[in-house]
Amino acid sequence: MEFSELQLQTWFAGFIWPFLRIGAMFSAAPLFNSTQVPMRWRLLLAVILTLVIAPTVQQVPQVDYLSIAAVLIAVQEIIIGVAMGFAVQMAFAGMVFGGQVIANKMGLGFAQMVDPQNGVQVPVLSQFYLILATLIFLHLNGHLILIELVARSFQTLPIGQGLERADYLAIVAWGSEMFAGGVLFALPAITALLLINLGFGVITRAAPQLHIFAVGFPLAIVLGCVLVWASLYGAMDGFVDMADGAFALIKSFLLIGS
Repeated sequence: MEFSELQLQTWFAGFIWPFLRIGAMFSAAPLFNSTQVPMRWRLLLAVILTLVIAPTVQQVPQVDYLSIAAVLIAVQEIIIGVAMGFAVQMAFAGMVFGGQVIANKMGLGFAQMVDPQNGVQVPVLSQFYLILATLIFLHLNGHLILIELVARSFQTLPIGQGLERADYLAIVAWGSEMFAGGVLFALPAITALLLINLGFGVITRAAPQLHIFAVGFPLAIVLGCVLVWASLYGAMDGFVDMADGAFALIKSFLLIGS
């Protein structure tokens, strides 16, 4: 059995261009890019998914792999994949940011542990929110939706067609949602803790002999835990809204209809 050079180039192009987009998405998307997932498993998953999706890709550009055009196509595919993962990652980052804000207000900012997903030190409360967000994301099949979007993207955004300037601006603007969403779901607890601290200030002025640090610090932690429990449903609803916004952003720059 003999294969011509043109056939080999066609087969290689049909694999390598989708692989760059899919691999970049796995490298940036939450859950898939966790430090607990070995690199070889991520690579294997990207290869398997590429082998499944590649036969459905219709338009595959035939260019010299050592040319400038090939480099530009590769960069475009990597950017598209990273943008998809980045959009969803910001929803999880919003939970971490909000948990950090609440932890600092209730006096648990010093209690930190390693985040297994990102490999950095985060407050314990942020890790708690992140675990709940991950479970909700899996329960809502967010990982399957992300795979479906990257599969459909090859029909709506063919290989060789990059993102528009407005898409880059929308992706950058989405980064601000991490702070807005985190502050929004942490706002009830922050407001309540601020009122509690004001109450401690009034008590200090009324009874200067009372050692407010010995009483207020543990009381702030206990009341903060109660407030976290009371606002938990609202916080998870906020995460679902941020995840929906992330998928809506992905659909917009991939030109995928609802």
